[in-house]
Amino acid sequence: MVAPTLTDVAKRAGVALSTASRAFNEPDRLGPETLRKVVEAARELGYEAPQGRASGGAVRDSQQDTVAVIVPDVANPVFGSFVKSAQREGWHRRLAVVVADTDFAPDRERELIGHLRQRAAGLIVCSPRLAADEVIGLCGDTPVVLVNRETDQADCVLADAHDGLRQTVEYLTALGHRKLAYVQGSSHSWSNAHRVALARELTAKAGLELDVLGRQSETVAGGTAAAASVLASGATAVLAHNDLVALGILAGARTLGVRIPEDLSVVGFDDIPFAEASHPALTSVSVPMAQAGASAVERISTAVSGERPRPDTLRLATQLHVRASTGPVPAASRAFAAHS
Repeated sequence: MVAPTLTDVAKRAGVALSTASRAFNEPDRLGPETLRKVVEAARELGYEAPQGRASGGAVRDSQQDTVAVIVPDVANPVFGSFVKSAQREGWHRRLAVVVADTDFAPDRERELIGHLRQRAAGLIVCSPRLAADEVIGLCGDTPVVLVNRETDQADCVLADAHDGLRQTVEYLTALGHRKLAYVQGSSHSWSNAHRVALARELTAKAGLELDVLGRQSETVAGGTAAAASVLASGATAVLAHNDLVALGILAGARTLGVRIPEDLSVVGFDDIPFAEASHPALTSVSVPMAQAGASAVERISTAVSGERPRPDTLRLATQLHVRASTGPVPAASRAFAAHS
């Protein structure tokens, strides 16, 4: 007869393998009810913990202390901030936080999730390119937290663009702008769809015209490529999917002889450190990604321990930071609006 394994115990108790392992390594980190379920399942199956585990000894399962964070672009400062904060929070919680970069590729993301779910106690998938349902399915029994992708099947941490975009529309309206352009990011990005929908809603409510332009790569090069389309739209202000795109628009507009902000106002999203150091300094909507990183690790730590009864969603507010890349509507556009 084959001896029962820890995997059998986890299935009988209805918990993750990492949670069952923790019951024999660090029982003090589990809730009383979760610990009771695992111990009873082990007794029913006749499972015996390896030597040194039953008393919480020094033998440890390295998997249980590892959390994998998957991001689309670790070189983007906004994701770098997220990762740094996640690793800091992991350090305080005695968790090793490892990082994987998908380079915005859904296929690579799919492969990484399948690979890491077998090697980590939990996964944090930040700004996934895959649909939420597919991510959940790929993770299987491994606890997961999604960042900037919404579902009721897992814990989620979302940067809610509403406040920041509302402040942006109100600010540009006060400066006299009546036609705005929006440069999109990836079609796989929840954040892009979320922001576009809000921008449409808020500009319509304010009585402004919004021209949603074609998708671009979420990079400086993508913004530079979009600059000509922005100018051709006739907009006097442009909202960019993120700060890297906005910085590319600044560079592309200058190459085309356009002055910022005298001829065109530019607003980014993320408020990365380079935003304040650019020329002119970039007006941007700040996204609390450092807070998101810490919150995601807090949630995955609780989920791994089996103490979170049901998934929930944390929404983090955004805030407009006004700098030199935005200004009053150009005089010619102001005069045209007055006579139209």
